[in-house]
Amino acid sequence: MTRSVQANAIAILAEDEPHPLEAYNENGSSDYVLICEHAGRRIPRRYGDMGLSEEDLQRHIAWDIGAKDVALELSTLLDAPLFTQVYSRLVCDCNRRPDVADFAPTRSEDTVISANLDLNEEERKARADAIFWPFHNAVTAALDARAAAGRRTILVTVHSFTPVFLGNSRPWEIGVLFNRDNVLSPALAEWLKMNTAYCVGINQPYSVGDDTDYAIPIHGEKRGLPCVEIEIRNDLIRTAPAAREWGKVLARALRETAVKLG
Repeated sequence: MTRSVQANAIAILAEDEPHPLEAYNENGSSDYVLICEHAGRRIPRRYGDMGLSEEDLQRHIAWDIGAKDVALELSTLLDAPLFTQVYSRLVCDCNRRPDVADFAPTRSEDTVISANLDLNEEERKARADAIFWPFHNAVTAALDARAAAGRRTILVTVHSFTPVFLGNSRPWEIGVLFNRDNVLSPALAEWLKMNTAYCVGINQPYSVGDDTDYAIPIHGEKRGLPCVEIEIRNDLIRTAPAAREWGKVLARALRETAVKLG
């Protein structure tokens, strides 16, 4: 789904602030295409600190800790294109449709996001036009180009989650999340169970849905692509070396799973 972006009276990003998309290895030879929508925690200068402390802006509420490092390792080892998003999900969540409330959350976990209280539709649209649509339009264009060239595509999104959520411990070390895909996701989950000692969650700690996700339903399922969302517990990937080790295991898992898919 591509949307044209109109000029807005509200300037969300200054001219010297970066484009929301960071693309890596765009010409990679792999069948896999990787997306990391919550890679960054940058806040546009317009919003200052969004009423939050620096400690809050480093928490999971602002970004998926460690996910980008895992995705970069996967991109390198698989020779796969990777699309990452620069800005914090507190500004706009690039894994939510712009018309849902959580697109610009007023509360995340137990923290009120004061900059998002009483947000009007004009500003929500301006955020979508400045960040959400440029990111997803670029992904759409890349997938369209692969389809036009007759290239096989397997879509993987990379995320991380907290070990404790609102006081509840989460035992899973990795989650395999899916909705309509019944090929890639079960095969990947089975590989992880058979070849690692990880505690593997099936649609845990979240599940994929049309109202709670964007990349998998739109870029994957709507195109009929094999697709999966991978969630890794963030205490296991907080350092770059730890994230790279997870990337190595997942690269092997995805490589061998792709062979099984034929």
